[in-house]
Amino acid sequence: MVGARVLKTLVFAAGSVGGLSGAAYGLLTGQSRYARTLIGVTKDLPFNADGVYLPNGAGPQPPIRRDCLSFAILGDSLAAGLGAETAEQLPGVRLAHGLAEELDEPVKLTTHAISGSKTTELDTQVDRALIDPPDLALVIIGGNDVTGRTRIGTSAALLARQVTRLMQAGTTVVVGTCPDLGIVRPIPQPLRTIASRYGLSLARAQRRELDRIGVRTVSIATLLSPEFFARPHDLFSPDRFHPNGVGYELAANVMLAPLCDAVRLAQRTAEARRVMS
Repeated sequence: MVGARVLKTLVFAAGSVGGLSGAAYGLLTGQSRYARTLIGVTKDLPFNADGVYLPNGAGPQPPIRRDCLSFAILGDSLAAGLGAETAEQLPGVRLAHGLAEELDEPVKLTTHAISGSKTTELDTQVDRALIDPPDLALVIIGGNDVTGRTRIGTSAALLARQVTRLMQAGTTVVVGTCPDLGIVRPIPQPLRTIASRYGLSLARAQRRELDRIGVRTVSIATLLSPEFFARPHDLFSPDRFHPNGVGYELAANVMLAPLCDAVRLAQRTAEARRVMS
C-alpha cells in the first residue's frame, strides 16, 4: 500500500482536477494533516526469506538447486510484505510454500519488490529479474502511483511494457491490480473517496492493458477489500496502512490458485509444443 505522503498528493489532485473551492480545498488539506498525524511514517523494512521451499513444507533452503520452479515477486510494499510480523508470514513465503505443495515440486523464491515503488520504477526490478529469468512472476504495484502525478493511462501502459519484457524472456506472469485505498480508515472522508476512485480507476486500466497482451490478473480490490473493510483490527498492521500477517495470509490464499493455474497452463503449452516439434 501507500504511505502517508499519499494524502498530500490526493489533496493536490482533487484541487487541480476537480476545481475545488477554497473552502473545500482547505477541508481536504486539514483532513490530510490529521490523517498523517494518525498514521505516522513507517520506517521498518520487510523481512526477507528467499530460498528454496519443498513440497513437504521445508524451507527456506539455500537457493543452489536447479531442479525447481523459480518464482519471483516484484512490486511495492504489498508484494514485499511490509507489515508482516515474521518472515514466515510474508506473502512470497506463503505463496512459495503453497506452490511447492500444490505443484509437488521445489520452488525457489526471489523477492525483487521494494517498498514505496511506483510503476515508473518497476523497470529496475525487471532488470534484476531478467539477469536469471524466473519461470513464474507475481507483480503487485499501483498503490504508490496515487502519490505521484503519473496519468492513469500512462501508469497502466508502463506496467504492460515491463510485464511484456518478462514474458519475452519466457516468464509466466500474474499481476495483482491496484488495491482499493478506500479501506484505509485513517484517511477521512471525502479524501478517502478520492483515493478509492483513483485506485479503482487505475486497477481497471491495468486490467485492460494486461488483457490486451494476454496476462492473467487478480483484482485485489474486488477480492480483498470487503474483508479488510469489515475486519480492520484483525487484518491491518499497527501502521493501519499495510496488512499484518493474517492479512497477508488472506491475500496469499486469493493469489495461489491463479498462480498455480498459470504455471500448469504454461507447462501444458510447453509440452504441446515439444510434441508438435
